Amino acid sequence: MAGARRRLTPYLYVLPIVAISGVLIYLSIGFTAWASLTDWNGLRRMDFVGLQNYATLLADRTFWIALRNNLLFLVVTVSVQAALGLLVAVITNERLRGSNVFKAIFFLPIAMAPAIIATVFKYMFEANYGSLNETLRALKIIGPHQAVEWLGSDLGVWSIIAINIFQWMGFSMMVYYSGLMAIPEELYEAAMIDGAGWWRRLTGITIPSLRGTTNVLVVLGIVGSLKTFDIVWLTTGGGPGVSTHFLSTFLYQARSNREAGYASTIGMVILLIAFVLSMLQIKLANRQK
Repeated sequence: MAGARRRLTPYLYVLPIVAISGVLIYLSIGFTAWASLTDWNGLRRMDFVGLQNYATLLADRTFWIALRNNLLFLVVTVSVQAALGLLVAVITNERLRGSNVFKAIFFLPIAMAPAIIATVFKYMFEANYGSLNETLRALKIIGPHQAVEWLGSDLGVWSIIAINIFQWMGFSMMVYYSGLMAIPEELYEAAMIDGAGWWRRLTGITIPSLRGTTNVLVVLGIVGSLKTFDIVWLTTGGGPGVSTHFLSTFLYQARSNREAGYASTIGMVILLIAFVLSMLQIKLANRQK
């Protein structure tokens, strides 16, 4: 009896969070999956339509634009944020004078509300009187009457990518910095005795030792990129036209148009993409181990 009680005790500790997760998360996912098979405006009775919403979604041009923007955003932000975060973490780990100040400066954007960051960059990227274009005019890089549409045309998605990197690069830096603290100093000392320079130590010791940290950041980046909404909506609103729509803003627009069934379909596709990409990354990480 005592042995059975000891075996059951750990499960009793996790039972509350499992129950809460089951109700708040998995029940909601199940309801969304059902709603995606219906014609529902969020108010009246649901009419079952089967896979019609999914067929409509695959034929929707806006969906493919949003998916392309999400994939581009994912690849660029995850890779650039990881590279810059690792570089800054390695430099600040050298314990140079003022390194703590630099860590605070790079980490500061994370503590700022996305609404503030979006507003600042929206005025900075404004075509006519934005500070970026005014600077380019002052440096005579562009003409006095020229204006670069940073938030329009093909530059819109790249501007959103730049804003996101600015906001979250500090998070990658701090995660990598924590990982650097766990690498034994003896490895670096032995490498230096063998004549390994800074670059050789970085590629031979630091980067391989931080492989697990990189995998975690990639998975977080995948999920985070698919949830990106506030920066996009507050800067471009998905425009001009639908050129800067992401899957999250596409979903929000469908829900605002009282197309709750269609919005649920978009939500299930986002969930499926996040699950598949995360599983592929985890499988790749296990293969590397």
